[in-house]
Parts: sequence; structure tokens; C-alpha cells
Amino acid sequence: MGMSVCRSVSRRAASAALGFVLLGGGAGACGTASGSGSGGSSQAAAVLTPAEAVAKAAEDSADITSLRYRITGSVPDRGRLTVDAAMSTAPLAMNMELTTADQRAKGPLNIRFAGKALYVGGSALDTQKLGRLAKLDTEELNGKSWLRIKPAGWGLVSVDNQSYGLLPRQVEGSPIVQSTLLTGSKNAKKIGAETIDGARTTHYRGTVTFDGLRAARQAATDKAGRERQINSLDQFIALGLDKNLIMDLWIDNDGRTRQFRMRGATYKASVNADGEPLKPVVGDPIDMTVTFLRINEPVTVRTPSAGDTADLDALLDTQTG
Repeated sequence: MGMSVCRSVSRRAASAALGFVLLGGGAGACGTASGSGSGGSSQAAAVLTPAEAVAKAAEDSADITSLRYRITGSVPDRGRLTVDAAMSTAPLAMNMELTTADQRAKGPLNIRFAGKALYVGGSALDTQKLGRLAKLDTEELNGKSWLRIKPAGWGLVSVDNQSYGLLPRQVEGSPIVQSTLLTGSKNAKKIGAETIDGARTTHYRGTVTFDGLRAARQAATDKAGRERQINSLDQFIALGLDKNLIMDLWIDNDGRTRQFRMRGATYKASVNADGEPLKPVVGDPIDMTVTFLRINEPVTVRTPSAGDTADLDALLDTQTG
């Protein structure tokens, strides 16, 4: 039996629409952009305009090969959450502990992504919540504490991300790419100097719009810059914003992002009993802060042992016999 947890028709339709929007500019959303990564001095940072400082931080993000980060805030449908995570870009892999409001009594949900597979486990693994994926009973795991689901995607172009609803959509995207969204603001301004996780930073704020990101994409004069803007536009759409995004960005004295905050109203799309789309309505807001704790320090994501892992495909095959 093939995997029965494939994407829904509505997801495929949304993916097609997003692909049309991104490809309309004549380029595909592919790869990881390259950049200079030259850092820079505090004296150089002082003479940059807000737009120049934001653009430089986005360019230097291409040199991040590994990252340890923390997320706090609230997202639609899940409410308050905390995330402690580490990721590498080559190969793309991620290790995350996610705690949402309804999990606090049980502890975090452990998520690992490696080799195009998603591993979910930990004290918060609740097979009842996996009913959206399959009808499983705890006994069917045979005492194993991890469940493997594949194919899966994380940190990719949004139409390729797939965590089967276990992760909030807002944390399926790479925080490295999300940190570049302020390049789509036409009114970025300097707020002041602040200390973030022990580092001196300059705080910037601006309003990010779809049109602003599209204009930045069209204005990019090199291939790397254009790909970076395409990926930024992709992440903006993936957030499901009703209109605009208010973004705060903290940049350290080396010109590199140390923290960002995203705030905005979102929309909900639904269909009627006949499957016809209804007019979107305003949904819950997003207010999410991402702090970069360690950059370019070794990160290894180890998959759980085979003896402690149950495979969802195999369980589904057993059920259907």
C-alpha cells in the first residue's frame, strides 16, 4: 500500500498558485544564494543607511552553513510556542524541540529532519493527534519512541516543505531565509542600539509587503541576489499574511543578523460543502521572534536508532494487511 498521508488537493492547488506567482518573474525558486560573507566593522556599519544595512545582512546570510536558534511567540492555530533548534544547510538537516500550549504538561515534541525523512518522538508524542495522518494506537508502536514519516521536507521552498501538519507552517521555513524579509521594506528605519544574547546590535524596523519584495526581486542585478529575493518572496507568501508584515531586525557590529521579529494578521481560506473556495477571512495573528544563538558552529543531526523507530508506511501496510 502506498503512503496515505500525501498532501491534500487544496495544498496542491496552493502550491501551483505559488509556483505561478514566483515563476511569473522569469526565474525559478531554486538553490541557496551565495554571498560575500565579508562581515564588516562597526565603523562601516555606522555609515550604512538602514536599507543598506538590511541588504548587507541578507547578503551575508548566504554564508551561514549551520545555526542554533530559538523561537518564541504565537502563531495561528497553535497559539503560544517555544522552539529550540539546530540546523545545517549542507546537507540540509534539522533537530528541534517544539512546545505548544497544549503540550506544556507533557514536554516538548522532538522533531528531526534528515535524508528527506521526518522523525517525531519524545515525551509529547501523542498518537491520537496523528489521527490526521493515520489511525494509530500506542500499542502499534511496539514500545518504540520514534515515528518516521517520509517523504518529508523542511527548510525548502514552501511548496516542497512537508511536515504533515506536525509543525506549524511558520516554522517549516528556514530562519536564515526568513531573516531576509526586511529587504522588501521601503520604509526601514533605525530604532536604536540594543544588546541581544550578549551581542551589541542595531535595531531596525520596517513594513514588508508583497509588492515591495517583488520590486526588490526585479531590482536585483545579479543571479545570487535575485534567487535570494525569490526565496524571500516565497517565505512571505508561506506566512499566510492578510496584508503586510511588520518586521524588526537586530544586526550586530559585524553586519550579521542576530534576531528578527515578525508580526502581522493572517488570513484563513476555506471551501463550501461543494468544495468551492470561499472568500478568505482574517485569521489569528502571527507574532514570532527568532534569535540566532550560534552561527557556523558544528551541528550534527543524528537519526534515531532503527530499533527504536517505527515506520509509518510499514504500520499502514500492516493495518490494511
